[in-house]
Amino acid sequence: MVCLFEVTMPGNAQMTKARLDGVYLFLLGSVVFLFFGVALEHGAPAPLADFRGLYYPAQCFTQHCDPYRQSDVLRVYTAESSLEPSDSAKVRQIVTQAIYPPTAYSFTIPIGLLPWGPAHVLWMALNIAGLIFASFLIFTFGADHSPLLYGSFLGFLLANSEVVVIGGNPAGIVVSLCVVAVWCFLRNRFVFAGVACLAASLAIKPQEAGFVWLFFLLAGGMYRRRALETLAAVAALGLPGVLWVWHASPHWMTELKSNLAAYSVHGGTNDPSLASAGAHGLGMVVSLQAITSVFSDEPHVYNLVSYLIFGVLLLIWMAGTLRSRMTPDRIWLALAAISALSMLPVYHRQYDTKLLLLTIPACALLYAEGGVSGKFALGINILGFVLTGDLVWTILFYLIGHQPQFFSRWPAPLLMAIQVFPAPLILLAMGVFYLWAYMKRCPAPVGEQAV
Repeated sequence: MVCLFEVTMPGNAQMTKARLDGVYLFLLGSVVFLFFGVALEHGAPAPLADFRGLYYPAQCFTQHCDPYRQSDVLRVYTAESSLEPSDSAKVRQIVTQAIYPPTAYSFTIPIGLLPWGPAHVLWMALNIAGLIFASFLIFTFGADHSPLLYGSFLGFLLANSEVVVIGGNPAGIVVSLCVVAVWCFLRNRFVFAGVACLAASLAIKPQEAGFVWLFFLLAGGMYRRRALETLAAVAALGLPGVLWVWHASPHWMTELKSNLAAYSVHGGTNDPSLASAGAHGLGMVVSLQAITSVFSDEPHVYNLVSYLIFGVLLLIWMAGTLRSRMTPDRIWLALAAISALSMLPVYHRQYDTKLLLLTIPACALLYAEGGVSGKFALGINILGFVLTGDLVWTILFYLIGHQPQFFSRWPAPLLMAIQVFPAPLILLAMGVFYLWAYMKRCPAPVGEQAV
């Protein structure tokens, strides 16, 4: 029988206590996530801005107007009582210039049919409950082997996920659906639910779960079958949204491209350079462009460098995935590597790093084996979770804003680097480390079966 971890089991009493402690840590993180997420959302200057960017284009649909035309969405937005007069130009752009693919509307239109009150409460509940449930599923992989390690990481990640609730970005829901699908596929249980979850994740934010789907496609066997079934489900579930969009907005491709360009102009909301109006601070951009743009402000240069770095690592990962049959440890190492690397080449923000949930089993696996690589896995995961955590950065940015005399003594380049470099660099380090550990594993024997 293949086990996920090769460890010596402690006594029953000791394991029971460790398991309870792991559960307590997980529950503590869940409570902090719930309490601070809801509390901070009520006090935020622009609460649920990202959700409004989904809700009002969906409402525009229900009123037979073009969801990708800013003037149409703005008309719907200004007619609502929830309009905030103090909204900044950045927030109004987020709300009125839709950038989600047409397939996403198959899932957002039902919410757009609801009034704002129940709609935003439902969305917050889905984000919160989804992340907690996905974290619980990850906990089940290590509850009998490494409950304290799992509970610590899961509790910390949940306690540092408030930005997902405050902004209402669908990343929380998309990551949760992706993790549920991974659990279903690896456990070989509720497979159709897993296919539907991964399909919904891809339909809403394909850049979030796309490389996880690619892993299952390349892994072969029943996993490739699940990936192909997911692709068919994306087509089936997303087709209504695409047809609705084409009917309401025959020129949606041109309009979507224009909206994306408006976000990415020099100094724009999604411009990764230091001139950006919204790429840095809490909810920062974590892709490699945040670093490469510091050395060259030309998009064709900093994008190319980022693509080349990621492309080399991706090719190595793909070669390792194709060359041998998957075993449980190789599966987790492959997922850990790609969950970190997938955030590097294209636009991703801090809330997208919740996909690092998939690194916890790999970390526990290496740590249980002991040695230098086990200690390094634990250390790099701790750094990864700390340097992408919401509360950690909230404290740092508060100190920078409220202790100007102390930080004014620091060289400006150093202060800039402290705010911009840590998250992309730790994601790169995590991805490279888990890729090294993945490639180091010997190919599985021909007769060995994957989980």
